[in-house]
Amino acid sequence: MANSTLTHAQIWAALDRLAARAKLSPSGLAKRSGLDPTTFNKSKRITPDGRARWPSTESVAKALAATGVSVEAFVSLISDNGGPAQSVPLIGFAEAGGGGFFDDGGFPVGKGWDEIAFPAVNDENAYALEISGDSMMPAYRDGDVIIVSPSAPVRRGDRVVVKTHTGEVMVKELKRQTNKVLELKSLNPEHLERVLAVEEVDWIARILWASQ
Repeated sequence: MANSTLTHAQIWAALDRLAARAKLSPSGLAKRSGLDPTTFNKSKRITPDGRARWPSTESVAKALAATGVSVEAFVSLISDNGGPAQSVPLIGFAEAGGGGFFDDGGFPVGKGWDEIAFPAVNDENAYALEISGDSMMPAYRDGDVIIVSPSAPVRRGDRVVVKTHTGEVMVKELKRQTNKVLELKSLNPEHLERVLAVEEVDWIARILWASQ
């Protein structure tokens, strides 16, 4: 199966292209964006223990504002060749708990979906949810759009969308998963963690990216 997720390298390459378009170095782009000059440096792209690190959506948003580049234009820079974006299905987060939008595996089905431009993610079943309300702040704000892949493998530390049998849809960080339970960390520190029995869960899908 083809890799169904965006890679760290694609996102960082898009930031490098964004800097180049503005005739700036990555450090220069960070400075213009009001960030620490080292924010986009190569050294910041790997954690101390050697894992690839994602740039924060806040830093990307500031870089776009500083260069006057739209989210749609940045999206086109994410693909390997900087080519045009594809369309993925989009619905509002509040609608996601209703029946008819997902099959039993969490794949998008039915009618009522809008569309949003996003780079190819090698997952024809990827879709977008538009956040509503402030229950997921500071990670996601009202109006943010998250791109979700029901095909991507889910690992500890991933941000995920979970739908329960009762129709509740939530965005959390996967803290721990066993054969019996899911332990989910809330993105909003004011909200408690959740522990769900596996039999309570319809599906769980990984969040690939947030467009802010």
